[in-house]
This record gives sequence, structure tokens and C-alpha cells, in this order.
Amino acid sequence: MNERDTKRALVTGGTGYVGSVLVRRLVAEGWDVHLVVRANTNTTVLAPVLERVVFHEHDGSTEGMTHIVAAARPDIVFHLASLFLAQHKVSDVEALMNSNIVFSAQLAEAMASNGVRRLINTGTSWQHYENEAYNPVNLYAATKQAFESLLAYYVEAHGMVVTTLSLFDTYGPGDWRSKLIALLWKTAGASEPLAMSPGEQMIDLVHIDDVTEAFMLAAGLLFEREHGHERYGVSSGRPLRLRDLVALFEQAAGVQVPILWGGRPYRPREVMSPWTSFSPVPGWAPRIAFESGVLQTRPGTADKT
Repeated sequence: MNERDTKRALVTGGTGYVGSVLVRRLVAEGWDVHLVVRANTNTTVLAPVLERVVFHEHDGSTEGMTHIVAAARPDIVFHLASLFLAQHKVSDVEALMNSNIVFSAQLAEAMASNGVRRLINTGTSWQHYENEAYNPVNLYAATKQAFESLLAYYVEAHGMVVTTLSLFDTYGPGDWRSKLIALLWKTAGASEPLAMSPGEQMIDLVHIDDVTEAFMLAAGLLFEREHGHERYGVSSGRPLRLRDLVALFEQAAGVQVPILWGGRPYRPREVMSPWTSFSPVPGWAPRIAFESGVLQTRPGTADKT
């Protein structure tokens, strides 16, 4: 790490849900935080810390990324930027490749060119369909694995020190994403039932505060290492059948959610059983139970900031 007392982080994906919560945590703990953003990126989610972070606009080129890393001079890079698509169309292929492989490779090359060695990378449990060492659920998961393969070169040839955190599903207060919990709140008390799959798939939901803690602990451990690529899963340790999760949501929130179970089919390659053959971040364990965490997501209890 540099001789300065304050640790400096460069963050990609800092205006996404998980990334924005991580940025606010880093700032709260006194880090000097720099963000890679694209032109016209909406930064309002970071309103409470806008004056305390530095934005670097990426022009899409490897040279531009190299200049960003040189200007930021980070001690560590948190790479959370990605394009997530549960199912892709033909027209999505270029965007997935550009966002999840090209952009990521540009970041790794820029780090190597500037002698920046420490990287926290973000993967997905969906790289492990049927609990296999590698079996991508979808093209998105395949692109995440592709970048990990590219990182092998930078680890071996440039001495990069990497930790990949493979995330399961995430939720928490201020989550503006159109995901399961938001859908349940929206449907609660509705007159028309929500058509869902038969509901036998297992869901592993991790509260955003627990996810952020995993990133912070992983960063601390990364400063203690000098080589290699470590991989950890960030799981609640308590996967639930979708049917059971909805029932638990109803009980905790004191609402009823009309569901038409079997009203739509499972998605292709639906993850019926989550990945279990992973190692957790040393010293980390989830602390927030779903029953209490979901109450923080009630509409009106928090805004995006």
C-alpha cells in the first residue's frame, strides 16, 4: 500500500445498488474513493457523498482506462460494474461482451500498466449451475467466468493479487431494482394474483449490509496477501424454497401476497438448488435474518440514498 495514511479505492459499478452502498461504506470509514463512470451516468444515488468522491469518466478505450488508473493511483480496485441479463437476445451479445469482458479486460490491463496489483472482482453463483465447478446458467454467467480466465494471465504475468466474491441474490433498503422483494411488496394486497412458477426453486437472499461487510473484510485480507487469486461465495447460508420465502415474507411483513403458483413455467436452466461447494470469506458470516431485513425494504421506509 502507498505511504499515505488514507487507503484509496477505485470502484467500478459504484452507481449500481450494491456498488453505491459499498461506496458509502468506504467513505464512512475514511477511504479516499474514486469511481469509474461512463458519460451521462446518473450519480444521484450517491447524493450524500458526491462531494467526497472523485469521478473519472471512461471514454470506452483501453488508453482512457489506463489514464484513469494513473490519475486515481488506487491501493485497491473494487470491480462491480457489469451488465446483468437473466436471459439474453441476439441483440444483447455485443453489450454483454463489451460490458463484462472488454471493459473488465481494459481495467486489468490499466492496472498492470500502472503497477496496481490488488483487485476485488465480483462474480456470480450462477457460474455454478447444478453445483458444478463451472457450468454457466446463462451467457451473463459465462462472461463473468471468461473474465476470471483472463485474470489468470494478469495474476501470473503481472503479479496481480485478486479476490473474487461470487454473489448470490441481494436485497436491502433503498433497492430500486425490479427484483423479487420489490415485486412482492407491489403485489401485496392486490386483487389480481401474480403468476409465478411452481415455486420449488431455492432462493438465497443476502442482505446488502452483509454483502458490503464481505467486501470490506475481503479487502482487508487482500492487503495481507502477496500473490494468487482467491474465490469466495457470499451466501445467506439459509436458502429457501420460493414458496417458503413468500410465506416468510407475508408473516414478517403482515401482508398477504396473492400468488398463482404454476401460472408461468420455470425459466430455461432455472436454478433449482443453489451452489454450495464454496468457501466463505474468512471471518465473515451473515448477520441479518430475512425476517428482520425484509422489513427495512417496506416502500416508504428508505429512499435510494
